[in-house]
Formats: sequence, C-alpha cells, structure tokens
Amino acid sequence: MLITVSGPPGSGKSTTASKLAEALDLDHVSGGDIFRELADERGYTPLEFNKLAEENEQIDRDLDRRLRSVAVDRDDVVLESRLAGWLAGDVADFRVWLDAPLDVRAKRVADREGKPVSEAREESAARQSSEADRYEEYYGIDITDLTIYDLSINTARWNADAVLDMLVTAVDEYDAEVDEGKYPVEADYDF
Repeated sequence: MLITVSGPPGSGKSTTASKLAEALDLDHVSGGDIFRELADERGYTPLEFNKLAEENEQIDRDLDRRLRSVAVDRDDVVLESRLAGWLAGDVADFRVWLDAPLDVRAKRVADREGKPVSEAREESAARQSSEADRYEEYYGIDITDLTIYDLSINTARWNADAVLDMLVTAVDEYDAEVDEGKYPVEADYDF
C-alpha cells in the first residue's frame, strides 16, 4: 500500500506521516528529510537551498524524481512531501492533504525551529509561494487543487492523535472496500 501525506510547512505532515506509518506498520519516507539531506550535503541551510532551487530547477527535479521513484518502486510506504500526492499519481492507494491557517502553521514552525513566530510566518509564506510558482512552472501543477486527494484535514481543529485516528479509520475503510471489490466507491448522496 502507498499512502501519500501532503500539505504546506507546519501543517503536521511529518508528525502525521510518521505516526501513520507506525500505526499501519509501513515505512515512512519524508521528502523534507531528503531535501534537508541534499541541502546539508551541499553546505546550505534548507531556506538557502530553497532559494537556490528558485534559480536552479534541477534541485526540485532531482528531489521529485527520487520521490516518484519511491512511489513507483516501493511497497508499504507512507510517502510525505508537499507534492507526494501529485508525484505518486496513479500508483497511490490513498492520498491525504493536511492544512491549517498560516498563523497556526507559523507557530508550529517557530516552536520546532526555535525562532520568532513573525519570522516563521514570513518564511513559511515566502516558501509556500515560491514552491507553488515552481510547481506550476515545472509541472503545470496547481498545488491549491485538492481534487486529487482522498481526504483533506484542517489540523488546527484536532490534535495529532485525533488526526491519526481519522486517517487510520479512513485507510481501514478504504482497505475494506478494496477487499470487497467495491473501490472506487460511487457515493450516492440524496440531497
């Protein structure tokens, strides 16, 4: 099974993906970890490397190729990155988008990185805008188009354990539908 977890900085991707992988006994592959490794290997901070990526599209393309390779070549993985849902494409079994308001995400990033919230807010907004522009330019992807995701969750409304419970329930339901040959489910709404 391949599950993707995507969302902007501070949305809870890493925490959720790690816990989900553990709960479902899957491997966890983090695009952020790979990006930070690439930055460190080349002597840059992640922010510096992200700015460099604005000028050198090969950085994004190399990272995205690695992530796509994981999606295609490996089984039993929770793949986490901003573009994971898009990169996994038709090989993903279940795609999740996590989000929260910018102020909530900035506070999380500030707490995690030990910086002022105002700085984290500014950096997060700039990074999100920069990445959205690059995704559109390189791949024609509108990162705000959430129609490819099976589930989208505002992580500001629930704690990490509640988000995990929702996802485990959703994935279990998906598995049951697949096992019974009912997937994709055609919803029958009566309004």
